[in-house]
Amino acid sequence: MHFDAIGRVPGDPILGLMEAYAQDANPRKFDLGVGVYKDAQGLTPIPEAVKIAEARLVESQDTKTYIGGHGNPLFGKVINELVLGADSQLLTEQRAGATQTPGGTGALRLAADFIAQCLPGKGVWLSNPTWPIHETIFAAAKVKVSHYPYVGSDNRLDVEAMLAVLREVPKGDVVLLHACCHNPTGFDLSHDDWKRVLEVVRNRVLLPLIDFAYQGFGDGLEQDAWSTRLFAAQVPELLITSSCSKNFGLYRDRTGALIVCATSADKLIDIRSQLANIARNLWSTPPDHGAAVVATILADPELKARWADEVEAMRLRIAQLRSGLVEALEPHGLRERFAHIGVQRGMFSYTGLSPEQVKTLRERHSVYMVSSGRANVAGIDATRLALLADAIASACK
Repeated sequence: MHFDAIGRVPGDPILGLMEAYAQDANPRKFDLGVGVYKDAQGLTPIPEAVKIAEARLVESQDTKTYIGGHGNPLFGKVINELVLGADSQLLTEQRAGATQTPGGTGALRLAADFIAQCLPGKGVWLSNPTWPIHETIFAAAKVKVSHYPYVGSDNRLDVEAMLAVLREVPKGDVVLLHACCHNPTGFDLSHDDWKRVLEVVRNRVLLPLIDFAYQGFGDGLEQDAWSTRLFAAQVPELLITSSCSKNFGLYRDRTGALIVCATSADKLIDIRSQLANIARNLWSTPPDHGAAVVATILADPELKARWADEVEAMRLRIAQLRSGLVEALEPHGLRERFAHIGVQRGMFSYTGLSPEQVKTLRERHSVYMVSSGRANVAGIDATRLALLADAIASACK
């Protein structure tokens, strides 16, 4: 029959962790694998600003017709301003435009297909390590994937090794950079580091693709945009992928955007015509609900302020969990070994735990994390930090 030769592929390891965690009957278990924000009750909440916006939409929306290849126009306007700044010269000169996508992942796939179809022969350079989906998305689009160093075997950010490789990247290639809250390591570049990377990018005439999935989760909504706005002001062309999954809690509503910065308003029109054509063959038009929610929030000063406060509360909670875990490890003599957890930013931490130690944590203590040692800090229960520290100390013996 037609399907007889079709084999089975291994399941996604993180989804497999979800299933294993769900089946674990231990009431003291920890889920540090799945990359979603969790509150003190272990739930992934819907921000109040989102609920208010949704209620308004129920009352005001009068159609569910298509929204066009570039998506909700108001969403495009406000997401441009959130990422680039309301006073961005790029926006004044109409040299930047957003194409709405199904989440940040959709934005990455649109960028990958754009590179493959409109910039043939250009390869993409990813950090080592990086988010695993970066690898598969660009490979699926038939874009050559290469890597630059980021975190060394000593679990430390290695900027010098990163720059050394970037200086040898073929001129004109694409370099993917994490704007903040690097996934999976949590190690971010300093402002001085970013300026050095920018210098190399300009010297090698590289096309930066900045993945901006965690705005507001590092040092704040405005602070986290610093590197992206630096590049937008200093390079003639730029691609930015933006996600509303984390900071708006719209995980399942798949809301994101690919923002393109071009040399002129006329050239931007050319590029956007290509993006709409590519999107037509991927998802035709994007889903509107999440975009309409974001547009409603960001276009209303009072609602935007409320949302910003909620994002800041999430950011502070994650930062407190980081410092709290480091402190909880001190009685075990492990504070210095895991001090990097307090320095890292965002939801994820490259803990430095080995695959064997991760396995021990899972089998003996019901602590679930990715085998690389990447942990979702936002999944920690603040009331059980001592218990988690005990488990980590036990696995490190």
